[in-house]
Amino acid sequence: MAETHQELLARLEKESCAKQAAFMNDIAAKLKRPRVTEPPQRPFRGAPEFWNAFEWQMEERIAKFIENFKAVGGHAQRLPGMDEAKAFIAGKAAEMGAKYVVRQDQRELADLGLEAAIPDAHVSVWNEDPAGDWKARAAEADFGVVLADYAAAYTGSITVLSDKTKGRSVSLLPTVLFALIPADRLKTRLGEILPDFDRAGRANLPAGIHFISGPSRSADIENDLTIGVHGPGIVYALIIG
Repeated sequence: MAETHQELLARLEKESCAKQAAFMNDIAAKLKRPRVTEPPQRPFRGAPEFWNAFEWQMEERIAKFIENFKAVGGHAQRLPGMDEAKAFIAGKAAEMGAKYVVRQDQRELADLGLEAAIPDAHVSVWNEDPAGDWKARAAEADFGVVLADYAAAYTGSITVLSDKTKGRSVSLLPTVLFALIPADRLKTRLGEILPDFDRAGRANLPAGIHFISGPSRSADIENDLTIGVHGPGIVYALIIG
């Protein structure tokens, strides 16, 4: 009698487990030690207390973030205020010949006045026209401008959340990304950022949580490191204040 569907699955699973056991036994024999079959005991869960208490003061936090962000190929700079950030972006637009800029729809970015600061470029606000193809527009943009929700100095990471006014494409698709980081949003560790998401609960999580550590990097083709294949090839982190 032919095997039933369930019998076939059971037999295939049994054969697979036998092959897996033989493979692991062979490794243990070559290492000349007994095969470990029980998970190791963990004396604690989560980060140890010394790490939870670890924190840099603001000036060191800023210096370490800039150092770590530059180490992975990003550009980082501290600026006194938003007027200087506007001038910095406008200067880069003139230097690079930027013609199309897309920014998130946030009050702080609206107050920058990029439309007047970059008269030779068209500045679009994410989702200002709900009928528009905003992914395509972001992909065509020379500059993307976002406001960071958090940043972590120890890893040199920027955290950007997404919603209907803060499309993820603004940070993922333009050629050059400018991330403005208010200094009071810069933390020492990622461990200071993640608990906020736990407290919010699954139902209140944003549509996307993106950690940006420098420009897009890819090395999955013959281990050849290429910059900018899957995202912005140039990223500026501007710490404000």
